[in-house]
Amino acid sequence: QVQLVESGGGLVQAGDSLRLSCAGSGRTFSTYTIGWFRQAPGKEREFVGGISGNGGSTYYAGSRKGRFTISRDNAKNTVYLQMDSLNPEDTAVYYCAARPSAIAGVGGMYNYWGQGTQVTVSS
Repeated sequence: QVQLVESGGGLVQAGDSLRLSCAGSGRTFSTYTIGWFRQAPGKEREFVGGISGNGGSTYYAGSRKGRFTISRDNAKNTVYLQMDSLNPEDTAVYYCAARPSAIAGVGGMYNYWGQGTQVTVSS
């Protein structure tokens, strides 16, 4: 079992950067793919991107590629989501999730979820 805790959210201005962290528990953390998702008010949850267990593979959804970067430090059991050039449309609760298989873009394919961290981007 994996427990995940997100942190790093907050209120920023358009154009700013923010780095979210996803801290995981357990000695097997490095065997889990971590996906990042977000959910804006009144909208469905959407896939942001993911990283494989060893960090060798990453995938980004849609327009996030180029502005968002996912990395991980398995020695610290932590995955990061670096977000640059933020705009108000990035306002959402951001979640990390874990699955023991390859990167997937569907939330239902992930076994474990964090509680989420709020990101608010003002114009």
